[in-house]
Amino acid sequence: MGFSNMSYLNPTTVTLIGIPGLEHVQFWIGFPFFGVCVLALMGNIFLLIIIPVERKLHQPMYIFLAVLAVTDLGLCLAIAPKMLAIFWFDSFSMAFDACLTQLFFIHALQGMESGILLAMAFDRYVAICNPLRHTSILTPFVLVKMVVVVAIRATVLVGILPILLKRLRLFHSVVIVHSYCEHMAVVKLAAEDVHVNKSYGLFVAFAILGFDMMFVFISYILIFQAVFHLPQKEARLKAVNTCTAHVVVFLEFYILAFFSFFSHRFGHVSPYVHILLSTIYLLVPPALNPIVYGVKTKEIRKRVTQIFILKPEPRSDLTYSMP
Repeated sequence: MGFSNMSYLNPTTVTLIGIPGLEHVQFWIGFPFFGVCVLALMGNIFLLIIIPVERKLHQPMYIFLAVLAVTDLGLCLAIAPKMLAIFWFDSFSMAFDACLTQLFFIHALQGMESGILLAMAFDRYVAICNPLRHTSILTPFVLVKMVVVVAIRATVLVGILPILLKRLRLFHSVVIVHSYCEHMAVVKLAAEDVHVNKSYGLFVAFAILGFDMMFVFISYILIFQAVFHLPQKEARLKAVNTCTAHVVVFLEFYILAFFSFFSHRFGHVSPYVHILLSTIYLLVPPALNPIVYGVKTKEIRKRVTQIFILKPEPRSDLTYSMP
């Protein structure tokens, strides 16, 4: 039977098979992923509750952290419902347009997360290398502009991906070997020339992830140069401690991102390994980010303790503000 007999013209639906090779245990794999999603949802919702009400957290770093929490919530909601439906209810079918919509939101939110990590690195650079001008440089207006630019960049660059996919008409298969609609997984279904799709996908990856990672790296080189020139050991330790949480979040995001990206395009990794790792890359950082910042931030720890263990204490802000 030739390929022409197996072709699909303008398909209206696609089939997501989940994790190839592990179909017999997908039902059980869904439970740890569900646990990670619940942890991510609870942790990020707590951040969005705590940061607005805690005055000491009304600083650029924590405002960016709140935006990061919103993107993490979006990622979980974009991926988890359909993925768990596949694992638990054998809901494999998905409308092609819905697939492209999911693809857009997943990759756009990834791009936004990367941009926010860059903004947080810039905040740490200004706070340590130019502390006297920190508040005058990172004004509320500047923070809003930075977030808007990050959102527009991700939306515009990623928005072209589904448009390029939509122009393709002939597909040799409608079975996506993945648990969610990922760009390259959809591109590989096409029975037409997809050089433009692949090239533009690479461009987006390097224009967002590559650009951001390079400048985060440069920021930390400058930060550590400034830190090691501080005269007192205590000052050096305090400066490094303020960056620890961001460094951990940065490493977990970019290491998993680039391993997933390059293994899918250039590696010879088993499909189930790649799909598991790419899903972990998207779901684990949203669960870990609130934990990392919660452990490192006294005010967040205190608020969470009050919510789960103690009764809320009377606010003492007025006491501190009295002469």
